[in-house]
Amino acid sequence: MTERRLAGPAALTGYVGAITAANYLTARYGMVPVGAGLLTTAGTFAAGAALLLRDTVQDTLGRGWVLAGITTGAALTWATSPALAVASAAAFLAAELADMGVYTPLRSRGWARAVIASNAVGAVVDTLLFLLLAGFPITTATVGGQLIGKLAWATLLPVAAVVTVRRWRRALPRHTVRA
Repeated sequence: MTERRLAGPAALTGYVGAITAANYLTARYGMVPVGAGLLTTAGTFAAGAALLLRDTVQDTLGRGWVLAGITTGAALTWATSPALAVASAAAFLAAELADMGVYTPLRSRGWARAVIASNAVGAVVDTLLFLLLAGFPITTATVGGQLIGKLAWATLLPVAAVVTVRRWRRALPRHTVRA
């Protein structure tokens, strides 16, 4: 199987895993401090990774698989916490629809631009809706902590890493074997 053919199933598996991990960590540990007086749910970093993986699933498998991933993640979460499964599914669905509305039209202008813009929108929608539905407080400390986790750590750093690797690979001499 080629690298491209493996990318879709790998992204979908990672996406479902990130959704499930975000909910498990939140159910197990609740809110955690992230510094500077900010709080976040313990699963925020995994939720941020899910927002990034969503774009890869859309690119490799299509939008329908994004929705299948949300459904599967919610079903797996149900065993840990039915309440979090419902809050998560609703928040991810709303965030993913908002994310798609931004990502899809921007994708032709460059992957990094589309991911950063769509994740910013998706992170805000996901944060506010999830905190509300899951019964967590909506304060400057909790919203700020969530957004820093999702945008700085789970979006900007991975996007910077991907862009750096892509530039490095393009700079390789043509006769070098590329993985």
